[in-house]
Amino acid sequence: MATRTATLLFCLTLAACGGRPDEHATHDMAADATAAPDPSNPSGFTEGEVPPGWTARFDDGADHPFGSTDSSEVFLVTMTPGWHVTLGPAGIFWHASNVATGSYSVRSVIHLFPPGTRNEGYGVFFGGSGLEGPDQSYVYFLLRRSGEFLVKRRAGEETVELIGWTPNDAIVPYADSTSGSIRNELVVDVSPETVRFSVNGTEVASLPAADLGTDGVVGLRLNHRLNVHVEDLSVEPAGM
Repeated sequence: MATRTATLLFCLTLAACGGRPDEHATHDMAADATAAPDPSNPSGFTEGEVPPGWTARFDDGADHPFGSTDSSEVFLVTMTPGWHVTLGPAGIFWHASNVATGSYSVRSVIHLFPPGTRNEGYGVFFGGSGLEGPDQSYVYFLLRRSGEFLVKRRAGEETVELIGWTPNDAIVPYADSTSGSIRNELVVDVSPETVRFSVNGTEVASLPAADLGTDGVVGLRLNHRLNVHVEDLSVEPAGM
């Protein structure tokens, strides 16, 4: 197990974010250094600086360095609007204050850049606990380039498929003819009875809430060697 504070930076043009951002790019936004930024609002952080509280854990248990240079194994930077991430190892990313309990909704908009031949999953996790120790636990909802979704639960080193990879027409796939990136919106709606999973405004699955364990940390789950832009990651109480 290893954790690292993540580096974050703003992206000015999604269409241009196929890889590392221009290190000479300018911005006109500065964060108040005395404020406690909202982890769901990238504009709360100064562009190009490490925001406090972001942490990662990788499946291989190694301590992978973060950075904003081409030599970094994991590149996670804040880019308006949102965050851009390129990965070697698979892992989870979260901010310590992103904790949800009771009835709530998690929303994330993720742009997938050319994945090559890889068909790796990307999405969100919720109900996280013990994330930095041997008893880590969370449920994750992922999409992949082929237009399928997955719901899975992790407990320690074990994972259990709650819903295996399932195709759905609501998911925008990354096809052979795709140019640039694709955009998908993932939403998890949690109520005392049911957890509903939606993509681009269409419900694709639901599960009994009692079977999941939904109170806890919310964050990102991203698999091997992906290049994504996370336009939004937000948590709101139900009914807002």
